[in-house]
Amino acid sequence: MAPLIPFEEIAHLFAEFQHTAFRLETRRGYATDRAGSRFQAFLHGVEPLPEPEHPWNVNVRERTARGAQFSRIRIVDEPPTDGQRFLMATAAGNVAAGEDIRVLGRAEAERLALPGYDFWLFDSRTLVRMHIDDTDTTLGVELLEDPAAVLAACRARDAAWPLAAPSAALWAQVRSSV
Repeated sequence: MAPLIPFEEIAHLFAEFQHTAFRLETRRGYATDRAGSRFQAFLHGVEPLPEPEHPWNVNVRERTARGAQFSRIRIVDEPPTDGQRFLMATAAGNVAAGEDIRVLGRAEAERLALPGYDFWLFDSRTLVRMHIDDTDTTLGVELLEDPAAVLAACRARDAAWPLAAPSAALWAQVRSSV
């Protein structure tokens, strides 16, 4: 295993990649979300408002305007956890900025033998494998350019993408059932 580095040390990749940034999200929730006031309000029935001026969304808008692509697949349970529901509720702001966010059921992800860890894949060349503990806290990341590891991530993305549904479609179903 490559040494773990703080996530902040790879943040520059989001501004420097040339063509594609892809994320696979496998967790049932994230500690950073649960610690935030938006998540707590969401649990009490307050729909999160889009944040168009959030630095993430500003970067996505700027990069996609120049032809880059941001995309992600979120693995969701049936029924979705509170953390997954929150991510679907907040996805609209990311999508409005230009990100393509899709969801895939956990059973389908297991059938496809997708990795059981989160990662970012930049330009199908650089893999950032996230290490997250049992409390859903990111411990650090591995920066990998090993061809076999990158190829495995590309194959996972390519297998899952055509089967994943737009996040908004599933969110509409989930919202109507609560």
